[in-house]
Amino acid sequence: MHATRGRHGGLGLALLSACAFGGSGVAAKPLIEAGFDPLQVVWMRVAGAALILLPVAARHRRLPRARPGLLLGFGALAVAGCQGLYFVAISRIPVGVAILVEYLGPALLLGWVRFVQRRPVSRAAVIGVVLAVTGMACVVEVWGGLAFDPLGLLCAFGAACCQVAYFVLADQGTGHEDAPDPLAVVAYGLLVGAALLTVFARPWDIPFAALAHRAALGDRQVPSVLLLAWIVLVATVVAYLSGVIAVRRLSPQIAGVVACTEAVVGTVLAWFLLDEHLGAAQLVGGALVLAGAFAAQTTAKPAGSPPHGELPAAGAAKAGAAGAFGAAGAENRGSRPAVRSDG
Repeated sequence: MHATRGRHGGLGLALLSACAFGGSGVAAKPLIEAGFDPLQVVWMRVAGAALILLPVAARHRRLPRARPGLLLGFGALAVAGCQGLYFVAISRIPVGVAILVEYLGPALLLGWVRFVQRRPVSRAAVIGVVLAVTGMACVVEVWGGLAFDPLGLLCAFGAACCQVAYFVLADQGTGHEDAPDPLAVVAYGLLVGAALLTVFARPWDIPFAALAHRAALGDRQVPSVLLLAWIVLVATVVAYLSGVIAVRRLSPQIAGVVACTEAVVGTVLAWFLLDEHLGAAQLVGGALVLAGAFAAQTTAKPAGSPPHGELPAAGAAKAGAAGAFGAAGAENRGSRPAVRSDG
């Protein structure tokens, strides 16, 4: 009963995280178009969230010595890399296109496991990869010589790679007595991400006075500081905390399936609030990308060992990501051992 409640709570948190993340691009793009550099917006987002969670980091002062690799990886990839690349992408291409390209992550992971590590994956995983790649071709309209800015697409592709690291690193140590507190992982990850972004964002050049002005959210004028507050509090603090706890209670694969909602939320909000309409081919492509991501992340068997010594998709995904992103200590397990009661 307790495990069932924990699982249902995890699903709710995963959905909350997806919706919170989905609104980040829509709130950030007006600031970028108002004159803020994309990396400056990311720095304000991450640094503001890190400041809010600073008391959490202070309560877990021993964690950096105990798990330095986890915190550096989470801060560099799941925070700085994912958010920085995504914000640069939306400054050059529509929000909906960027977020759909980002959801190539599950397909990229399984492709890496199959062709680089040469580990077997299920037929459903292969179908998921094919669907996602075909969908991306439709989203970017490759038959027209790429309908969107190549650098923007490349940054969205990089964000997809970092998204994989987010799900894998968020699950590190789950099931062990010494598993790090997810709130502390997020707090230190944001601190590391802010420190790394400082090098590129040059926050001393940010025109903070412009936050007193209004920015255009479609045909509406919205206070810039309100948009920033939404990005920091909802799209970062709430999104990361609920997302990491959801991964701990579920699994990277199940949480990843629910996270597909983020692409839908982001695309719909951009359509109605920013008037960024997608064409018929892009809508079909987006549906294929999400279907492929869904298939790629639902290939793990719920329990037991696969036949003929084949690595289950969930274990293969973790092993692949551990090798690709240096997530030392990733466990190749296909099922969740126990739900953490402390969240």
